[in-house]
Amino acid sequence: MAHVQTDSEELVSVGNKNIEEEFASSSLAPAHSHWTSDATSSVRLRIEEGCPDEPITVHQMFKASVEKYGNMHALASKKNNKWEKITFLEYYQFCRTAARSFIKLGLERFHGVAILGFNSAEWFFSAVGAVMAGGIMTGIYATNSPEACQYVASDSKANIIVVENQKQLDKILQIRDKLPHLKAIVQYSGQLQQKISHLYSWEEFMDLGLDVPETQLDDIISSQRANQCCVLIYTSGTTGKPKGVMLSHDNITWTASHASRAGDMQPADTKQESLVSYLPLSHIAAQLYDLWTGIMWGELVYFAQPDALKGSLVTTLREVCPTSHMGVPRVWEKMMEKIKQEISQCGYVKKKLVTWAMSVSLEANQKCLSMFRDDERPFLFSLADSLVLHRLRAELGLSCCQKFFSGAAPIGSETVQFFLGLNIRLYEAYGMSESTGPHFMSGPKAYKLPSCGKVVPGCRYKMANVDSEGTGEICFWGRNIFMGFLNMEDKTREALDEDGWLHSGDLGKIDEEGFLYITGRIKELIITAGGENVPPVPIEEAVKKELPIISNAMLIGDKRKFLSMLLTLKCCVDTESMEPTEELSIEAVEFCKQVGSQATKVSDVTEGRDKEVHQAIQEGIDRVNSAATSNAQRIQKWTIVGKDFSVSGGELGPTMKLRRPVVSEMYHKVIESLYQD
Repeated sequence: MAHVQTDSEELVSVGNKNIEEEFASSSLAPAHSHWTSDATSSVRLRIEEGCPDEPITVHQMFKASVEKYGNMHALASKKNNKWEKITFLEYYQFCRTAARSFIKLGLERFHGVAILGFNSAEWFFSAVGAVMAGGIMTGIYATNSPEACQYVASDSKANIIVVENQKQLDKILQIRDKLPHLKAIVQYSGQLQQKISHLYSWEEFMDLGLDVPETQLDDIISSQRANQCCVLIYTSGTTGKPKGVMLSHDNITWTASHASRAGDMQPADTKQESLVSYLPLSHIAAQLYDLWTGIMWGELVYFAQPDALKGSLVTTLREVCPTSHMGVPRVWEKMMEKIKQEISQCGYVKKKLVTWAMSVSLEANQKCLSMFRDDERPFLFSLADSLVLHRLRAELGLSCCQKFFSGAAPIGSETVQFFLGLNIRLYEAYGMSESTGPHFMSGPKAYKLPSCGKVVPGCRYKMANVDSEGTGEICFWGRNIFMGFLNMEDKTREALDEDGWLHSGDLGKIDEEGFLYITGRIKELIITAGGENVPPVPIEEAVKKELPIISNAMLIGDKRKFLSMLLTLKCCVDTESMEPTEELSIEAVEFCKQVGSQATKVSDVTEGRDKEVHQAIQEGIDRVNSAATSNAQRIQKWTIVGKDFSVSGGELGPTMKLRRPVVSEMYHKVIESLYQD
């Protein structure tokens, strides 16, 4: 892809050599390129006038925080129904102890420590301890199959794998003979059920390194440089093999500092922020928000229960009352569905009161946003908020929360509008694993719907291949840009152009105030047989907005004569397996009643071809089609598949992103039937 460098870019890159050289002589390892695919190599950092902060390692960041926040509480875990807290000083010492034990187990420089399990203090100790000991920390999704675990552990040359419990241990025991670099396994929760060589309980592990001198650890820490790799984030592999995103110390420490400030997170000496850790730490969003930002700014992190996403999250939020909360769009959608369900079961008067309060809040918030003023809220809004909305937020455990973030996938406008009705502004973050998380962020000073905010201060962007409507590929530049893909030189060269700009693969446009609007992904772009370019997401979102019974919608049409769509219905989820069930959700049943149907199960609609529901869906599709910009963008055919998409089913990735190639393969026959004359 051609890259046209502007004059200003050229001036900046030339003028920055002195800054780079100045730091290179002291805190950086020698490097000649902005990228590498070798975990043992170093990279040149993108240090320039807009972000001249001195590069620091993870240990330097932690040490500075201990000096500032040492006696403040850092982590809280629930044991025997009580919250047990430790201070930053204790946290730091536990990490050092873990690091010495990793050294004792033979952790080699730049080899992996893979962590497989739900969020916990031990997860954090293992992560930071691995980095201190000179290894590379990598999380493995708890939902991964044994084969997927093997790929990550093998690719990262993992010397040690830390698992949560017997269930995760069993996966590793199935593949351990195929992992030549593996030296030990550590289990951090539950009793060991069998005695196996090189398998340690958490207590045994923490005692292992007590005879390793502190000076030995200090020497390893002192040898680390900010432009060396310390973290691996594996992409979910929606379009092929997972890629190991190599992040340097500087990627982590610089982004933890700057991205969080863009979201108005406060340092603990001003006001200690608190949050609940529950999203997968193997994903960059949760890892940056929970772990690294927590250390940087002295936040108090509460660990949710392992069944958080099965229903216990709200209970934890109510107990903790965090000041900040992040969710992926599906989490916010689930909260929305829960509130809608509770409202539908209210009596007539209460339902009217809640509906009134939410409409007042939505109108007041929209008015404030259009006028860019927060200081003039009408009396009626204040009344609605104090009488009704405050209680609804308290029901969710968000009564003390001032910052609400959404990331990892695009969020639907219906969800954003719903929460504005609760007087909750969802700050959307946009970025990639390859940009250490957020590159653009919404916040109190950068909020405009339906954008995902402005570029993080210190970062830069440009648009490549811009079309006549101002839409182009979003490209990133900054200290947050990754080192490269581990062992994948070709893929690294595809992602980074010759000048070091990261090409996101996302399409978007920037308005005159610098707000970014995402319009789709280049790889997701449907090019019809007639040559029309169709971004699927806006059409899919429009269908879901028109039809509250629809859970997932996937547009089909690449190299086809017309567009078609696969639909799934909203249904109840088995709280144990998290599998979608046959039972329609309350919202779906309500939709059916409104159109004159008695359906209560998915099969009532799909197998019986329920005429009322099918007609209502067709009418909704027709309304979406009426707003289409051309005939080629109209949905000509659609079908309902018999089961909702899920992570366990493979149709959704770990952060609930639709895995289009997987769905296309799974429903190949269904899709082909739509195109038979």
